[in-house]
Amino acid sequence: DGCGHTVLGPESGTLASINYPQTSPNSTVCEWEIRVKPGQRVQLKFGDFDIDDSDSCHSSYLRVHNGIGPSRTEIGKYCGFGLQMDGFITSKSHEVTVQFMSGTHTAGRGFLAAYSTTDKSDLITCLDNASHFSEPELNKYCPAGCVIPFADISGTIPHGYRDSSSLCMAGIHAGVVSNTLGGQINVVISKGIPYYEGSLANNVTSKVGSLSASLFTFKTSGCYGTLGMESGVISDSQITASSILEWPDQTGQVKIWKPENARLKRVGPPWAAFISDEHQWLQIDLNKEKRITGIVTTGSTLAEHHYYVSAYKILYSDDAQKWTVYKESGMDKDKIFQGNTDLYQEVRNNFIPPILARFFRINPLQWHQKIAMKVELLGCQFSIGRAPKITMPPSPPLKNVDKNDDFSDDFLHSVKTLLQTDKTTFTPEIKNTTVTPSVTKDVALAAVLVPVLVMVFTTLILVLVCAWHWRNRKKKTEGTYDLPYWDRAGWWKGMKQFLPTKSAEHEETPVRYSSNEISHLRPREVPTMLQTESAEYAQPLVGGMVSTLHQRSTFKPEEGKEASYADLDPYNSPIQEVYHAYAEPLPITGPEYATPIIMDMSSHPSTPLGVPSTSTFKAAGNQAPPLVGTYNKLLSRTDSTSSAQALYDTPKGQLGPGTANELVYQVPQSVAQPSGSKNE
Repeated sequence: DGCGHTVLGPESGTLASINYPQTSPNSTVCEWEIRVKPGQRVQLKFGDFDIDDSDSCHSSYLRVHNGIGPSRTEIGKYCGFGLQMDGFITSKSHEVTVQFMSGTHTAGRGFLAAYSTTDKSDLITCLDNASHFSEPELNKYCPAGCVIPFADISGTIPHGYRDSSSLCMAGIHAGVVSNTLGGQINVVISKGIPYYEGSLANNVTSKVGSLSASLFTFKTSGCYGTLGMESGVISDSQITASSILEWPDQTGQVKIWKPENARLKRVGPPWAAFISDEHQWLQIDLNKEKRITGIVTTGSTLAEHHYYVSAYKILYSDDAQKWTVYKESGMDKDKIFQGNTDLYQEVRNNFIPPILARFFRINPLQWHQKIAMKVELLGCQFSIGRAPKITMPPSPPLKNVDKNDDFSDDFLHSVKTLLQTDKTTFTPEIKNTTVTPSVTKDVALAAVLVPVLVMVFTTLILVLVCAWHWRNRKKKTEGTYDLPYWDRAGWWKGMKQFLPTKSAEHEETPVRYSSNEISHLRPREVPTMLQTESAEYAQPLVGGMVSTLHQRSTFKPEEGKEASYADLDPYNSPIQEVYHAYAEPLPITGPEYATPIIMDMSSHPSTPLGVPSTSTFKAAGNQAPPLVGTYNKLLSRTDSTSSAQALYDTPKGQLGPGTANELVYQVPQSVAQPSGSKNE
């Protein structure tokens, strides 16, 4: 009466004391007889050990024996609270007896242990979880019987399981190992997620879980894809049933819940049997033999019809005539699958080992109100490896005909044996469904070329943008009335050869021109009076035969004509070879333009006597004002009514209004005057 959870498989199993993990009752006893295949030995591993040792293992203990029956020999006797037993207890034969005895005690959970054959060196117990290991990948062997009511798991496939979940119990939920057989699991541990979903699969309920530091998933064969019920790859004609429910609704319209309605996640009614008994079935034809690894079912999914199947059997066939009931490997009983517990939840069951068949049939055994369900099959294509084509070279004639016939018969028999691969099964290649597959050479080449091309095109775009920006900036620096920067140096050098040299002693000595030179100038109309406000303008430059300086000027052109202003262009000479000099470009801190203001005083009253006016021409008898930087102050002269004589700057070809033999011109700014000139 002291036996607790117990599953004894042919190669592994799990056993625990009664009432584990609670305190075991007093005065109980239990013996387990474990047998494996002859020639193998048994190893025992404890997941938890907590037995009262107050009387030095006299009344409460665990004893392990080699063999079974009276001839058994003791391996060891164990007791103690929280005893750490990390190693294995190994037998000397293929039979082991485990005896548990509990006397009078007030504490102690008892024990939980797992066993397997000694070739499973990576055996773990049902209590081990991912947090017990530090490796990013684990390859462990789970014993049979790890669906235990006192262990919890959180999560589902393919998202992963919380690190606090039992590795083996999660493996059963994921369909990687069987509860009745156990098996090898390959675990990958990665970073956790904030939320873990719950689901029911393989008679294991996964609970909703919260954020964890890490999670784990399983490497599998990858044969868990849907086979076409939901997607429609399986046509309506491939789905049949034993009977169909037909019934009129309140409006008198007949509703038919046909077999083709049994598609998972399809909106609307499911398939339902007309009669609810154990002889009903739903059949799916896959058109060819396929590897079927699982099934997912739901109820009616209609709130007003609370119908679902809670238990069923699976049958399969190659010809739809001879049917085989699914059994687990090594088991004699038919496998009964747990179905749905409500009409909405999806419940998954996996087939270990998988089913290889064309026709698949579901036989409901238990249901709620009526037999109604929607399904989807999981699996993959079952491809048979082709044997290489063998060509027989012509054999030389042999004298012994009987030997030749024997050789031909043996060869043909070997070829037939090689080609009969459809009757053999093989272990699928294990693929990692949680780790990124290895990158091929083409992908690696693309991974190198794509960044290089992106960098090249980015550099090209930047060069074009910079060139465009530099061009716009260059255009902005070339003002409408200014010379391009590449013309300024050459222009100034060309001007220097036509300008008088600058005197070191007399910086502002006026330039003298003889009357003969003036007489060659053509007449030009000169305003009688220039009147403007005092402003700092650059002195006009006096130049000669410069044939290339007529496109640009630092003087702003007239923007419009106004009344009483002279409609003349004093800078456009009819003689092409004679050009007027222009003012030197003004600095940035000065006024933007040097614009002379010319007024025709013929229609205006004369200026009162004694009131001086300003002009850019120098009056006789006055000293030239000194140069200030690159600016010259305007020279002032008296009006003709208050001065005996005024000299004007007169173009060549015509004498000015004065009677002097020579006219005085303003010295060009920043140009050296010959030392022989004198002031008038």
